[in-house]
Amino acid sequence: MIFQIGNSYNMVKSFLLSLFAFIFSIGFSQQVIHAAKQKASEDYENILVKKLSDDENQTSFMIWIKEGVALHKHAHHTENIFVLKGKGEMTINDEKFVIKKGDYFSIPKNSWHALKVLSSGPVQVISIQSPQFLGKDRIFPKG
Repeated sequence: MIFQIGNSYNMVKSFLLSLFAFIFSIGFSQQVIHAAKQKASEDYENILVKKLSDDENQTSFMIWIKEGVALHKHAHHTENIFVLKGKGEMTINDEKFVIKKGDYFSIPKNSWHALKVLSSGPVQVISIQSPQFLGKDRIFPKG
């Protein structure tokens, strides 16, 4: 009898631990994206944007650029960029610099910025906008 109770206890304990692990993994699991292996999922003219994650604090994108990004700014967003592939000339306000694979830089809110692609293939970046980016904070120069 004691053996059966002990066995039942261990079975219940094992079940509860497994259930807890399952619930914990659902509640806190993250999707892992192998950024370097990402390919453009469709044909595109100049820029392809794929949303990776989104919450009230940030929106993360994978972006492919064939030719360039026109001069613009974000009045309420900081943009953080990590370059995965390609090479380009980045302009932030009055400063120009070359970006390439492995580079990281930050674009403060209200900073005019643009990109001219210098490589034969597209520039591929991860762009993280904070706070959450709903697509409405993109201002182009007048004229």
